[in-house]
Amino acid sequence: MAPDPCNHLALRKAARHVTGFYDARLAAAGISTAQFSILARLRALAPVGVQDLAEDLVLDRTTLGRNLQPLERDGLVTGAPCPRDARRRLLSLTPAGEARYAAARPLWAAAQRDFAARFGPDRALALRETLAALVATPLEGPA
Repeated sequence: MAPDPCNHLALRKAARHVTGFYDARLAAAGISTAQFSILARLRALAPVGVQDLAEDLVLDRTTLGRNLQPLERDGLVTGAPCPRDARRRLLSLTPAGEARYAAARPLWAAAQRDFAARFGPDRALALRETLAALVATPLEGPA
């Protein structure tokens, strides 16, 4: 398959392809890859403010808010006022969120192994390194 001439289109197609791969594997835990990522980062960072979590996930606050709604509705994530600034909410996993993450973690780990087996472990590592470098590259403002 020839590469797309548009960087954005190529990235979006690859993201949709990989998301479908992971979503199919996480479905047994009743969670999407986007939700798994949020639970995993909350587990590592909590309690964390919405803005800080959005920045960590490279999401805007509105998108993160839409992704948090079902997690909060299902009792997997909770928000509490920040003791130092009541305008800020600090997010944490609930015990149900911990349990859902624990159920999804082995499915995610199997998907990681399967992806590396199909794409190649060295290529998978190089892909993650390239994507990390891309995220660290300032793309706003003049070149």
